This record gives sequence, C-alpha cells and structure tokens, in this order.
Amino acid sequence: MQFGINSFNMKIHREGYTSLFITLLFIAGLSVLINILWPEQSTLHYVVYLVFVIFFFGILQFFRSPKRNIPHNNAHVICPADGKVVVIEKTTENESLHDERMQVSIFMSPVNVHVNRYPVGGIVSYFKYHPGKYLVAWHPKSSVENERTTVVVEHPDHGPILVRQIAGALARRIVCYSKEGDVVEQGSELGFIKFGSRVDVFLPVGAEINVKLGQKVSGGETLLATLRKQL
Repeated sequence: MQFGINSFNMKIHREGYTSLFITLLFIAGLSVLINILWPEQSTLHYVVYLVFVIFFFGILQFFRSPKRNIPHNNAHVICPADGKVVVIEKTTENESLHDERMQVSIFMSPVNVHVNRYPVGGIVSYFKYHPGKYLVAWHPKSSVENERTTVVVEHPDHGPILVRQIAGALARRIVCYSKEGDVVEQGSELGFIKFGSRVDVFLPVGAEINVKLGQKVSGGETLLATLRKQL
C-alpha cells in the first residue's frame, strides 16, 4: 500500500492494514451517529471532522515503513529499531545465553517507526514468546516481566547475538516473524510492535559500542556496535 501527499510517498506496513480498516469503520460509524443525532451542520461538526482526520493520520503515520539503505557488514551490529538509546550496561543474560553481555536498549515512542530488524545476519537458534505485564518500556524490570519475545541469532563469526522485543504500557501486540532454524539477513524484518515499546540487544562483552545514551537512532541504518573477532 502506498500513501501519497503531493511528492511525499509513504509505504504502510502490512501489520497496519487491519488497524487502519477498523479505525476507518470507527470514524465512519461515529460520523453517521453524529449526523443522525445532530443533522444540522455547525462549526462543531467541522471541528469533530478535523479531529477525526488528525486521529486517522496519527494512526497512519504509526504504521509507516520507510525504505532504508541498509549496510551489510559481518563485523557490524546495526540498530534493530528507530528510537532513543536508553540503556548501555554490562549485565547477565539469564534466559538463553547465561553469560555476561553488553546490553543496549532502544525505546520507541508512538511517533517512531515500529518495524524491528535483525541487527546481524545468521541462523535463528532460539525463539520464545513470553506473556507478561505492560510496565512502561523504560522500567528496569520491563525486560523480564513484560510481554516479550526473545530471539537469538547465531552469527557465523561472532557467536550468538540476542534480540528482545518488549511491549510497553501502550503496546498490546508484539509480532515476531522468527522461527528457529531460519537463515536471516542483516537488516531484514524481525517483527513489529504496536504502539510504544522497546528492543534490547545483548552483545559480547568485548563489542565496541558505537552509540551513546540518549542518542536517536534509525533501525537498519545506525551502527550500534562493532564486533571483535573471537580468539
């Protein structure tokens, strides 16, 4: 689906089709009801119509999926999502890797593009979906208590890299396309999270982190980290 305003073209992600259709039905239903109850058109009617248009375009922009120029480099880890870097710290990953890792977390607000991408290429060696709470995405316990998916990609040169999609206070649906055994390409689509969320990446401790706290990043384009060859 393409959306155009003059020379501006925006691709709409397939995860948005149902939501946009339901939004249109909701707006159409309310508009009909308003005109049945108050048939005489007034300034208030036009204000309400304007609010409906703004609301629809707000939902529309959330599902945008812009084309990205994705660099491919086996030594690079690219950002899996648009947003802001909210965590850079050494931690222990206890679900799958069970070792020390450098964790880098990206918070996506509702105005960010919400397509999630594989930060590296390789084979998916682990996938698990966890139901859970809906704490705000920047909450320290959101990565272990919120609804989330965990994906481990076995990098051919640098071992396992873990990516975790985390639902936030507004997010009510995580979509993940990963299956164990999949061969995935760096920058290809991992999934989509609807309405505010967070993505964690767990890297080898020796990785060089190329982003800073508070930095705004672009999924599939910004260099997140550089991997060092294992001895």
